[in-house]
Amino acid sequence: MKRIIAIFTAVLLLAGCLSGCASGAGKPDSGKEGIRIVTTIFPEYDWVMNILGDNPADAEVTLLLDSGVDLHSFQPTAADIMKISTCDVFIYVGGESDEWVEDALQESVNSEMIVIDLLNILGDAAKEEEVIEGMQGEDENDEDGEDEEHEHDEDEVEYDEHVWLSLRNAAVFVGVISDALQSADPANADLYRTNAEAYIEMINALDDKYRAAVSEASFKTLLFGDRFPFRYLVDDYGLSYYAAFVGCSAETEASFETITFLSRKVDELSLPAVMTIEGTDHRIAETIVQNAVKKDLRILSMDSMQAVTAKDIENGVTYISIMEKNLSVLKDALN
Repeated sequence: MKRIIAIFTAVLLLAGCLSGCASGAGKPDSGKEGIRIVTTIFPEYDWVMNILGDNPADAEVTLLLDSGVDLHSFQPTAADIMKISTCDVFIYVGGESDEWVEDALQESVNSEMIVIDLLNILGDAAKEEEVIEGMQGEDENDEDGEDEEHEHDEDEVEYDEHVWLSLRNAAVFVGVISDALQSADPANADLYRTNAEAYIEMINALDDKYRAAVSEASFKTLLFGDRFPFRYLVDDYGLSYYAAFVGCSAETEASFETITFLSRKVDELSLPAVMTIEGTDHRIAETIVQNAVKKDLRILSMDSMQAVTAKDIENGVTYISIMEKNLSVLKDALN
């Protein structure tokens, strides 16, 4: 379905390009007034802005998912495809949710475009989605087989797309993005390199704080009454986890078996909290607490950065600030 929509928008783009040529729209022939960078998600956008610093080349940076739309449900518009087709650097996650990208890139009018696929950068370090004990599997999404969005070939490997939630991954990505910007804008290469090095130091320092917090924690397990997009994060620090759904699940209702298992696991491990991700619907976590022996369990939320809006960015939200808040929540959840 995503592929069909992408092809349709590409057709719209071609029509727009034809009219745009007549009016002088599109990328100027000089193309050097400022490089054009398109990012799909907030972390990529924020990394780019930190590397650009004061942005001496007047780079134009676009965040496609700027209205709080989840990566997994995003569909590009004809205008989005247009921005991608004329940009100098395009950065995207590269998972199943980005299947539309292949069609979008076929419409590129910039033969020198630098394309960065985050999952591809990770290579063998990319993690496959996993269904663990007690978790509601995706094969339960639609017993009647009507949910085509979740039908997959049994041999098809699905990768966990939430690669940005590992600070260690982020440091790698920033280095790769810095190299790309240096190639796209050699005149300011030294500045981009310096900015990236300073920013990576900040990321590594925060990684050290996470490592220390987990080392000193009373518990080493998180239990999510929600989707679980934090696998890269917990694996970085040797934490174990239980959850209602995998990170990319579209489900909102948990089965009786899932609720029962998670409630018993909270009691068995004497955990102090049930976790959720950002959002206002915490019904599953609340039900787990209601069915646990200990009724004063806290419900704590960690931010997976899948709902960051342009307004949030204007208000000063950054990748580092969100990861710092997540660290604070993590400390509460593990003690």
